[in-house]
Amino acid sequence: MPHSVLTPVFAGLRTGLHVLFVALIALIIGRAILAPADASAAVIGLALLTLATYGSGAYLARRSRGRAARLIWLVALTLEWVVLMWLIPEAAYLVFPLFFLYLHLLGAGWGSAAIVAATAVAITALGAHGGWSIGGVVGPIVGAGVALLIGLGYQALAREAAEREALMQELLATRGQLAAIEHESGVLAERARLAKEIHDTLAQGLSSIQMLLYAAERADPDRPGVEHIRLARETAATNLADARRFIRELTPPDLDSHGLGGALRRLAKGQWSNQGLTVHVRVSDTIELPMHLQTALLRIAQGAIANVLQHAEAATATITLATTPDELVFTVSDDGIGFDPSSPATRHGKSDSFGLQATHERVQQLGGTLLVDSTPGHGTTLTVTLSPVRAA
Repeated sequence: MPHSVLTPVFAGLRTGLHVLFVALIALIIGRAILAPADASAAVIGLALLTLATYGSGAYLARRSRGRAARLIWLVALTLEWVVLMWLIPEAAYLVFPLFFLYLHLLGAGWGSAAIVAATAVAITALGAHGGWSIGGVVGPIVGAGVALLIGLGYQALAREAAEREALMQELLATRGQLAAIEHESGVLAERARLAKEIHDTLAQGLSSIQMLLYAAERADPDRPGVEHIRLARETAATNLADARRFIRELTPPDLDSHGLGGALRRLAKGQWSNQGLTVHVRVSDTIELPMHLQTALLRIAQGAIANVLQHAEAATATITLATTPDELVFTVSDDGIGFDPSSPATRHGKSDSFGLQATHERVQQLGGTLLVDSTPGHGTTLTVTLSPVRAA
């Protein structure tokens, strides 16, 4: 059982039952020694055998997970107890720890039936040895009732402890997911801040430098060294284009106003279409997702389409988002040349798969799974599966 605050209670109950069983065996052996009879030797031998059988149960519990082996052990222990009880009446007391074994190994239904049967056997044996009496009948019945109450209470506590442990594990997992989401939100906020800083400082400065150099070039196009001014202006223009590309990559395009579907369609009609790829977007605008999840799926789509443009030699790609009460499935497929996922380069990360690795890490942070299905000549499908509860 997983560790919980109730584990010491369970350990104490089990230890108490073990001690009780050993003490009762010692009582039987002591009775046989102090009051010798014709069957004393048989009683001592059978008592030791019963104790050895009982002790083997601990080894069986650790080594064998099969129910059949435990049932055979329980039947053997019961038969030894019955024979011992017919030899000496004090063996009837062993029925009390046996009650708990029946409940533990047979469950509430069959265990209760076994307790009733064992109680009847104990009453019969006591009556056969010393005659019928109220104590010989009421004693085993009271013991059976107490054992049932304690055993069923023990099982209820065990179930409660298991449920509490499961709840604790779920809370810990949720805390980890919240921490990952907070980290993701922090990363997105920092990316937005960097994009704004680049736009307000570096990009504006490069734009001003480019305009000043262009004005200087036009003011005196025949002056000496004008080719250096032109080179400087072209360099500034190139760096400005890089800065603007950084800004576009750092900032999700209009997620707040257009949602995930609108942002993907804008990219499909603009950036991706201009690069010669037709992208079909099948994302309903009625699907409501938290902003961090929309941003993550947008980044996944951008990374996947970038791989398509760079490696797949595809004409079309399709982005699909489907939701059910149990899961969210986001796919990006293409009709390109595909690849072999089982190749050594792919398995050991030697291919140009940085984007795929980044996607895998992002999906892991969301608590989902990533599946890449590809065959040479038949395109590639990237599938992200998330639980709505965990992704929310």
